[in-house]
Amino acid sequence: MQDKIKTLEDKLAQAYLGGGEKRIAKQHEKKKLTARERVNYLMDEGSFEEIGALVTHRTTDFGMQNEIYYGDGVITGYGTINGRPVYVFAQDFTVFGGALSETHAEKICKVMDMALKANVPMIGLNDSGGARIQEGVRSLGGYADIFYKNVQASGVIPQISAIMGPCAGGAVYSPAMTDFTMMVEGSSYMFVTGPSVVKTVTNEEVTAEELGGASTHSTKSGVAHITSTNDIECLEDLKRLLSYLPQSNKELPTKLPYELNDEVREQLANLIPDNANKPYDMHDVIKGIIDEESFYEIHKNYAENIIVGFARIGGRSVGVVANQPMFLAGCLDVNSSIKAARFTRFCDAFNIPLLVLVDVPGFLPGTDQEWNGIIVHGAKLLYALSEATVPKVTVITRKAYGGAYDVMNSKHIGADFNFAWPSAEIAVMGAKGASEIIFKKEISEANDPAAKLLEKEAEYAEKFANPYSAAQRGFIDEVILPQDTRRKLLKAFSMLEHKVVDTPKRKHGNIPL
Repeated sequence: MQDKIKTLEDKLAQAYLGGGEKRIAKQHEKKKLTARERVNYLMDEGSFEEIGALVTHRTTDFGMQNEIYYGDGVITGYGTINGRPVYVFAQDFTVFGGALSETHAEKICKVMDMALKANVPMIGLNDSGGARIQEGVRSLGGYADIFYKNVQASGVIPQISAIMGPCAGGAVYSPAMTDFTMMVEGSSYMFVTGPSVVKTVTNEEVTAEELGGASTHSTKSGVAHITSTNDIECLEDLKRLLSYLPQSNKELPTKLPYELNDEVREQLANLIPDNANKPYDMHDVIKGIIDEESFYEIHKNYAENIIVGFARIGGRSVGVVANQPMFLAGCLDVNSSIKAARFTRFCDAFNIPLLVLVDVPGFLPGTDQEWNGIIVHGAKLLYALSEATVPKVTVITRKAYGGAYDVMNSKHIGADFNFAWPSAEIAVMGAKGASEIIFKKEISEANDPAAKLLEKEAEYAEKFANPYSAAQRGFIDEVILPQDTRRKLLKAFSMLEHKVVDTPKRKHGNIPL
């Protein structure tokens, strides 16, 4: 029996070494953790249980029968993060560069199936050069198997991808179908075709970092939701993100203990400038409404004219969608609409209430926006908020003009509570533009057209650029003092905690993709 135990111990020791000491050292030289180090850091101490440690590939072509590594380039298993059960896989770059084989894919699919059965989150730590070319179509089939599992799990369990090294070719599509994609600055990149192929096909000279690095995907493409400076920070960010999420769509997010105190926030009273054209930072509004230090922003550096992220109000996890007047005056455009729509749909899928903060002068005008499909992309946000059945609360801080008023979680598309500050301006358009249309004849015939325009602007503003017409119609439930906003939201979300909506039976809607 001792011989057999020794045999097992030897095999496990080989598995724990991955591709060997030299390749582990190379990984460390790049300031990257190994796959096993990442898993051990991410999971609660002593909680990780590995599955498939002794799996090997089945390939005999190209001399592959002479290169056998236990685990076959991916570590899979389960454990806990802050006491919460999760399943995880971590690709091991020290084994064939983390390249995906048939058995490598089978291991990932197995834990994805187990996560679905257990109704717990699925976390992938990606570090792979792509498909294992020695296996040809079997490797490609493995990718497709994973993609299919991603779709089956979508909206059922949270799926989080951390890109902690290369992720190229077909490998990029699995993270793209998960709920959140995280990247590490300077050491991770994602692209469908690499720099050499780009050079061959388009004659463009571009580095891997420029083409698909963390900075590129967090600012230009929006592929990366969160970026971190190194592996450790990435894993800490992953833990924090998970803390806002439920285990599955069958549960509510964990509510933290909270005792009601003096919930008045006087700092909110003077945030809105007297000049309606002067910007202010919507982050200051968010900070004054939520539990202290609880905001975790998503897509921070992408489409900055809208803010999305998780926060807590009275210990409850909420999703925040807020126009940002500091960028493009808070206008909705193609990228911000897509960003907010995707975040909204995630929150709705996983029972996370939505708080929408509105200061929007409209949709961004211009040929660039129209030619790039602002109509269909703006409709995505409209669709997502209309479709959402979670508790939805809106606060209009200043401008809510035109179709953008409708889109930003208005009463008309199913918001539960709609509050407005006294500074709110709810109208078809701004006073100047409206006056130029309505009073065009009077202004043109006046002795001093400029003075007449100012007079008519003031007249229109007094009548329409306020929250009271909407409140009289019941489109605004209550006009509130800014400093009372947090207190109102605490009560509103508490009242809506057990909200139930019966929707028409259908296979699925046809969101304007």
